[in-house]
Amino acid sequence: MHQLRLRHTLLCLCAVPAVLLGQASSPLPTDQPSVKRALDGIKSSNSWTLDQQVSICEIPAPDFKEQARAAEFKKRLIALGYPNTRIDTAGNVIAERPGTGNGPTVMLAGHLDTVFPEGTDVKVKRDGNKFSAPGIGDDCRGLAVVLAVAKALKEGQIKTNGRVILVGNVGEEGEGNLRGVRELLTHGYKGKIDYFISVDGLGLHVTDRAVGSKRYNIEFKGPGGHSYGAFGTMPSAIHAMGRAIALISDVEVPTNPKTTYTVGVVKGGTSVNSIAGDASMEVDMRSESLENLDSAEARIKRAITAGVLAENGRWPKSSAKITVKFDTIGIRPIGAKIQTDESPIVKTALDAAAALGAERTPTGASSTDSNLPMSLGIPAITIGGGGKGSGAHSLTESFEETPDGYKGPQWALLIVAALAGMRASVTP
Repeated sequence: MHQLRLRHTLLCLCAVPAVLLGQASSPLPTDQPSVKRALDGIKSSNSWTLDQQVSICEIPAPDFKEQARAAEFKKRLIALGYPNTRIDTAGNVIAERPGTGNGPTVMLAGHLDTVFPEGTDVKVKRDGNKFSAPGIGDDCRGLAVVLAVAKALKEGQIKTNGRVILVGNVGEEGEGNLRGVRELLTHGYKGKIDYFISVDGLGLHVTDRAVGSKRYNIEFKGPGGHSYGAFGTMPSAIHAMGRAIALISDVEVPTNPKTTYTVGVVKGGTSVNSIAGDASMEVDMRSESLENLDSAEARIKRAITAGVLAENGRWPKSSAKITVKFDTIGIRPIGAKIQTDESPIVKTALDAAAALGAERTPTGASSTDSNLPMSLGIPAITIGGGGKGSGAHSLTESFEETPDGYKGPQWALLIVAALAGMRASVTP
């Protein structure tokens, strides 16, 4: 698997567009005959949407190896009436639906990649209304919702003032580090997107704030040697890493805004009877607050340095020392603090959920594809795709089709139509 290494990434809002500053939500076009047809069509073709979700899930798509799933996603969009669907240089699948005027451009996306390595069994198992397979919810559901919206826009003959761009993007998970949306919003569609919506997760919820993250691979290097013959004459790379991990575990971080860290992967050594000459660990730090994130990073780096110094100091007769190298493997930007539950895009989404009968739609913060547009000042949300489930990022991941599961795709359609804008209806 390709290893991504990033050196510089923006973590803060550089400019705030006027659209973020207003307080009015976009009017919902629920009175439009075409929208009513589309909403009814999504409900009546719910089994088709489920078929899309299941069959897409059974095409493996490890991060950096999404090509087979991307090719199939492109094929399906073309079959739905989007003949100009294309795959860009990053591997994103893109279909455009032109607007009838100069309205806002709205991008709707689901991510193609999964967290699971190559060779994982992705065959979907069904038990009644419950579907189980790695990636069935994250994000095969999101991809199925994008297809359902594409189908409904065509069959309902919806005409929006602005363009609607439908996307299956790469690189949301792990070391993909948002490379798909980064390509879309900083190159292919730079300065051309007014609203961004990601469909990721289940149920009806809105992620309107970004949890930023910093991820490092830390390498410890030393001479290595025989566990008996060289004992007492040289430090151990693994012992240095162990000391560092112990010090990291004592770091205290704020609970509000929530700030977290973990050592998620450790590697090293060559045999049980060797003083390790190499070791490495991967560290993840997260927070909604850039200040808290920077503080956690600084303290964890100090803990690692102290661990190395302690191990070197343990063996003063050694002429060789353990050295440490920090390598950035991912930075997810923190979103614009000005975006809140009262921002127009969020209020539009909440109004749309209420129009579909949702009594309460939770909002909150998470780390999703929306981090990138938020950091660029583009109004962005991540929404659930309906239904419910459990075990995301596990081999036992499941999706359960609920009686109102079709409201996930309906919700996405209604938000897109509202944000892109529609002229007042003149025919019954």
